[in-house]
Amino acid sequence: MASLNTATPAPHDLVWLGDPASDLGRDALPEWVCLPALREIPLVVRRDGRRPGAVPVGLRGGTRAERFGTWITPAAIRKIVTPMDLAAQRAWRRRPELATLPAILALEAIADWLDAAGIRWGVTGSAGFSLACLHNVLRADSDLDLVVQAAQPLQAPHLDLLAELQRAAPARLDIQVATPFGGFSLLERLRSGGKVLLKTDHGPRLCADPWHPTR
Repeated sequence: MASLNTATPAPHDLVWLGDPASDLGRDALPEWVCLPALREIPLVVRRDGRRPGAVPVGLRGGTRAERFGTWITPAAIRKIVTPMDLAAQRAWRRRPELATLPAILALEAIADWLDAAGIRWGVTGSAGFSLACLHNVLRADSDLDLVVQAAQPLQAPHLDLLAELQRAAPARLDIQVATPFGGFSLLERLRSGGKVLLKTDHGPRLCADPWHPTR
């Protein structure tokens, strides 16, 4: 778990509120949001730079339609768990009730390969959310969402390994590559060999080089 004294939440991080009723109570929340439950259920940090100094977060309910974006202050956060924390701790091995789901089987199958290659990676999406708390939203048909941190362009051996895992994993993989400027879909990059839609703090941007988007 990241230290709250030094950590700045990043996209895909999971954060818990100290007092949901006061931290979110002034917002016009959807009816499906249960403020007391948010003591135990995390919010997901998202990309949105429209409010400098605030942390953009997303709330999720029990269905795909139940999603809500808002902002919180950094001081409202009492705990942060990163996708890399979940991977490093092999969090799925502490949840035997999820062991037969394809996304969890895929995690068990590929984790050691990613680590051995020196890839900095983490678990996001439904799998990350379900592993970080006791509120399971994973289903048998859920994708496995991963993030790969890449300050520099991915080298050919890493691309080859990720492409092979994408092809052979027991569940469909959705791998987002996080660059210093934003994130993009690895599958989109593999398919196009060129331009990708880079998700930035100020909206999506089509670019040929997600590590140098201004070129």
